[in-house]
Amino acid sequence: MANKRNTPYTIKVEKMADLAQLMENEVLMAFASYTTIVLSKMMFMSTATAFYRLTRKVFANPEDCASFGKGENAKKYLRVDDRVERVRRAHLNDLENIVPFLGIGLLYSLSGPDLSTAVLHFRLFVGARIYHTISYLLPLPQPNRALAFFVGYGVTLSMAYRLLKTRLYL
Repeated sequence: MANKRNTPYTIKVEKMADLAQLMENEVLMAFASYTTIVLSKMMFMSTATAFYRLTRKVFANPEDCASFGKGENAKKYLRVDDRVERVRRAHLNDLENIVPFLGIGLLYSLSGPDLSTAVLHFRLFVGARIYHTISYLLPLPQPNRALAFFVGYGVTLSMAYRLLKTRLYL
């Protein structure tokens, strides 16, 4: 019987098979879908910040307002605007909440959770983040924004708890 050797070709085929298995993981594919939505929303926020800065002629750095004038004339564009700051704070809040969701959600997805439970987590998080942005930008009266924040935060905590409870290797 021939001795099976690990050639670069057989290792590559094995890795491709592992990747194919990951692609068949429905929870991981659901996570990828909802992550794409929430990351696209976060990218939109940076575009919205730039839009408000340009249309309101409000800049944070001297070099950004150079095209509007030189010297003292350009300095009048270095100011703070409530609408620009509101969009910027909403974007910062996205960064503070979406990054933990990405890490914990990925690990949670790979831990073998029930598909319906995982999809509920993902939908609640994405819905909460979209509603948080809407309530921040309009602005809607509190507790709209706070409730949206706590729903999203609670989802991330729930996934972390389930991950640690079922897969704790300490």
